[in-house]
Amino acid sequence: MSDQNVRNAGFTSSGIRGGSLASSMMSQEARASGGGVHSGGPTSTLQQMGARGSTHSSGFTSSGISSGSRASQMMSQEARSYGGGTPRGGTTSTVQSI
Repeated sequence: MSDQNVRNAGFTSSGIRGGSLASSMMSQEARASGGGVHSGGPTSTLQQMGARGSTHSSGFTSSGISSGSRASQMMSQEARSYGGGTPRGGTTSTVQSI
């Protein structure tokens, strides 16, 4: 995943940019959860990366998720919570797609 892709999506060091993909994601996630964006969800995870200005060390790469990385830990935790699979539209798949 590139830092530029995260910024282009609207996840920036100064917050989520209005009118962006990020703001749309945040709105959809908040509606789906009854009004809030959960810590550890796709929006908060991507915003955390955007605020840091660096995604390179997270383990989300153009060729997949790096073994032993924060991304692989996130994927394993999410898969366990969903009974063994990582759901489409979940945190891991959303972050990896960006």
